[in-house]
Amino acid sequence: MTTVEFHIETSQGFMPQAEAALIAGDEIQASEKAWGAASHAVKYVAEQHGWRRDTHADLFRAVDNIVRLTGDSEIYSLFNNANALRQNIYEGWLSEEHIAQDIERVKRLLTK
Repeated sequence: MTTVEFHIETSQGFMPQAEAALIAGDEIQASEKAWGAASHAVKYVAEQHGWRRDTHADLFRAVDNIVRLTGDSEIYSLFNNANALRQNIYEGWLSEEHIAQDIERVKRLLTK
């Protein structure tokens, strides 16, 4: 399996896990899996273009590059929603409803 294949398969595999965790009431795990799906999707694109993808800052720079390439500025806000889920992993401050909405936004991000 190539690195590109690893990132896209991991991203796609995490979304059902995020939804299942939310249904089970495990909001932290739901947040973690949805963040993982978003970050691996960005790493997938970064890998294809030869961009750095090792740090959190690299992911945000990759998102900047993706927006420049596509002209789709909605990607910024969708990735920011995913990043809020990343913060929730450590702080647990998002409500179940908020997490559910952000999971839907991550799903939208993955379609882009």
